[in-house]
Amino acid sequence: MVMDINEIRDYLPHRYPFLLVDRVTELSLGESIVAYKNVSINEPFFNGHFPHHPIMPGVLVIEALAQACGILGFKTVNKLPADGYVYYLVGSDKVRFKRPVMPGDQLQLRADVIREKRGIWKFACQATVDGELACEAEIICAERKVA
Repeated sequence: MVMDINEIRDYLPHRYPFLLVDRVTELSLGESIVAYKNVSINEPFFNGHFPHHPIMPGVLVIEALAQACGILGFKTVNKLPADGYVYYLVGSDKVRFKRPVMPGDQLQLRADVIREKRGIWKFACQATVDGELACEAEIICAERKVA
């Protein structure tokens, strides 16, 4: 199941500069997702985060992974932010950064469902660049009704 940026915007409430998923290339409901973030020198965070050696902040790599998890959750339960639901990032465990993410990189975001119970989801996540591990983490998200 492929999703372009227009469909992604239906499934994530985030907007520029915090929409960190550009494309979904694989999605298996209740199981896994593969998505991409194209990292450009025009990202606003590069102005202040190591400006002479620009690297993507690790917390934003985690946020990109969490957004991919949110898309998988929303698609799996057939709900939308427009219906008044959100997926909050509520935890991250076993986070490790293995290489910096720099302008020009295409960040591949992969999340696999570990479990879901009463709207609490746990995912095994990896972010890679050209097949090289940049970050791995277990991410916990909570589905909540807000409107």
